[in-house]
Amino acid sequence: MNDFPLLTAHTGCMGTPDNSAESARMGIAHSADIVEDDIRATRDGILVLSHDDGVTFADGTEGRISGMTLAELNARLDRPLQLLEPVLKFVADAGRRMNLDVKADDSIQPLSDLIERLGFLDRVFLTGCEFSRAIAVSECNPRLRKLLNVNIRAFNDASYSDAVGRMCEQALGAGCFGLNLPYQAVQPSLLEAAGNAGLDVYVWTLNEEPLMRTFAGMGVRSITTRNVDALARLKRNWSREGQDGS
Repeated sequence: MNDFPLLTAHTGCMGTPDNSAESARMGIAHSADIVEDDIRATRDGILVLSHDDGVTFADGTEGRISGMTLAELNARLDRPLQLLEPVLKFVADAGRRMNLDVKADDSIQPLSDLIERLGFLDRVFLTGCEFSRAIAVSECNPRLRKLLNVNIRAFNDASYSDAVGRMCEQALGAGCFGLNLPYQAVQPSLLEAAGNAGLDVYVWTLNEEPLMRTFAGMGVRSITTRNVDALARLKRNWSREGQDGS
C-alpha cells in the first residue's frame, strides 16, 4: 500500500471564504499538512491573498490590486485585504507548510524578500508557475522551491507520452521539484515518468471521497481539496487498513 498523500487545504476549504485567515485556520484544524492560498502584490509590493487582480470598491467602482498601494486599496474597500505575512507566520507556527499560488510575475521578488526575511524557505513552496514563470522564479532566487504548473491544454497538441516527457523536461530545466496539475490529466504513465525523473506529483482539486481514494492509491504526493475533513478521515482509515494488511 502506498503512503498516503499530503493533505493540501484548498483556499476556501470547509465552506470558509477563499483567501482568508479563517480558511487557513480551518485547514489546520482539520489536519491539513499544507495550506494553499492565491498571492498577488500591491503597487507598493505588499503581498496579499487574492485570486483576481480586479477589485470592486465600496462605491461600486473598480480597480486593480497591482495598480494601487495597500493604503489606497483598503481606504476604498468594504474590508481590508488579507495580508500574506500573518497567515504565513500562523501556518509556520503550527508546523505546517504553505503552497503559495503565484498569480502574477510582479509577486515573485516580494515573495523572495519575505520568505528570506522570515527564514521560511523550508515552510513555503510556489505554484502557479508555468514554465516561463518557473524560470523567472529561478532567476530571482534559485533557493525558492516550486512546482511546475501544468495546464490541461498542455495535452492538446501532442500525444500523452510526448506531453508528459516535455513537462518533465521543463520541470527539471526550471529547477522544480515536481508537477502540479489537475487530477483529470493524471494517468499511471505520468506518475511513472515523473517518478523516474525524481519529480513529485501534486493534484488538484478533489472533493469527493471516491476520487480521493483512487488518486491516493495511484501514489500521488499531494491531494488538494476543499473537503479537508473527508480527506483526513480517509487517511485515518487508510492507516488502519494498512496496519490490518488489507
